[in-house]
Amino acid sequence: MSHPIVEIQHVDFAYRDQLVLKHLDLNIDRRSTLGLIGPNGAGKTTLVQLLLGLLAPTRGTIRIDGRNPRDAIRQGDVIGYLPQRPGVPVGFPINVRQLVRLGLAGKTGMLRSMSKADLAFVDELLQRVGIEELADTPVGSLSGGQLQRALIARALAPKPNLLLLDEPTTGIDRAGQQRFIESIAQLKQSMDLTIVIVSHDLRAVSAMSDRIACLNVTLHYHDVPERVPPELIYGMFACDLQAMGLGHVHGENCARANDEQVST
Repeated sequence: MSHPIVEIQHVDFAYRDQLVLKHLDLNIDRRSTLGLIGPNGAGKTTLVQLLLGLLAPTRGTIRIDGRNPRDAIRQGDVIGYLPQRPGVPVGFPINVRQLVRLGLAGKTGMLRSMSKADLAFVDELLQRVGIEELADTPVGSLSGGQLQRALIARALAPKPNLLLLDEPTTGIDRAGQQRFIESIAQLKQSMDLTIVIVSHDLRAVSAMSDRIACLNVTLHYHDVPERVPPELIYGMFACDLQAMGLGHVHGENCARANDEQVST
């Protein structure tokens, strides 16, 4: 059996005296999709920052493809990242193809020429995510959904092993969410990706994920979506699980997850 691509062992993280993550143990198998859910202040953003090497654990270790996160980022082709609500200035003077090519910078270096194979792969990605006709379009004129697809292509340009998606369905309508889910599933299969999706969108998480991890300072649950205890989700989100198809939670004040997402 292959080793997990992500190994998180006994991790704590604190901002000064405030403990944000406590005794976190989590392995993520290669070519799997992990959905990471939890309420506001649960530590999800902090965990993403730890995986990206932007923060270091107060205690414990994190290994990504056998490296610490900072070394994995320096490698350039280990981690791809789609940030939450990425913004691009209206007058940003590059087109879609140039934006996606920026994803190669960590792999080739800013001052090195990009290979013909890498440049050809960028054009292939534009086709795969359905924006090849926008290749020469200025980035600042894209719609939200078009920009998201361009940024996914940028994250995938160096052919990473691990793709981190931070609230990727925020601001996208239901039809757009379905297209996103289908597109990511196809990319995962064709590129042998491991995916971590951090989201409040329980419907998207359950549709995309092989495993669900419920985080609230510590890890409360890690298993397949079908076995997530309804009481656990209700306790974290106060939401009805009909949207996930995982059972029913009683309570007149329970907000339905398929109609209303928890705000970030």
